[in-house]
Amino acid sequence: MGKRLITQRRGRGTSLYRSPSHRHVDDVRLPPVSEGTAVVKDLIQAPGRTCPLAVIDIGGKTDYQLAVEGVKVGQIITIGGNEIAAGNISVLSKIPEGTLINNIEARPGDGGKFVKTAGSFGSVVSRGDKVKVLMPSGAMKEFSPDCRAAIGIVAGGGRDDKPLAKAGKNVHTLRSRSTAPFKTKGVAMNPVDHPHGGGSHAHVGGPNCQKRTASTGQKVGFLPPKKKVKK
Repeated sequence: MGKRLITQRRGRGTSLYRSPSHRHVDDVRLPPVSEGTAVVKDLIQAPGRTCPLAVIDIGGKTDYQLAVEGVKVGQIITIGGNEIAAGNISVLSKIPEGTLINNIEARPGDGGKFVKTAGSFGSVVSRGDKVKVLMPSGAMKEFSPDCRAAIGIVAGGGRDDKPLAKAGKNVHTLRSRSTAPFKTKGVAMNPVDHPHGGGSHAHVGGPNCQKRTASTGQKVGFLPPKKKVKK
């Protein structure tokens, strides 16, 4: 009887692999108001995120948004207008082609789902019945013209330039993101820990491609692609 694989442990969602929600500042979403203005009160660090957050005041209520490069304390942010400036929020139908955007809604009103990592940005390519956006991955994605997005590049893009220097600091940094600080190859494990483990040297010891109907403990290595169904 072997041990559970690391992917199975991660899937169970124990505290080791779950991002500590009690440390999170807020579930950052675009403001629920469709039009208005807000004032940036402060820029703060957010544990569990790669970018800082901007504390804004909307009609006397405090809200949190992803900080954008160039945004400063005291700046006025426009929501729903036609002004194209860093930090402003508008619908995609009003954003000109070539504008860099972030925190894009997947569906109108969901608060933003795409392009939220530090230093990332998308680019509006064309507008029409659907708005085409060039994503950070290089893929082209279509959105509804009523979806909203923030103007500019997400702040904190230079976080990788400063080395962590110590292994312990790397462990604590990745723990707040529910990410394992190291990854061990299956062939380097013992047979009790992984189907690829064991032997006098690092080798798989058998076929490394499993069928899709295999049990959970056997699904390691390569999996065959799904069968193509003719439509």
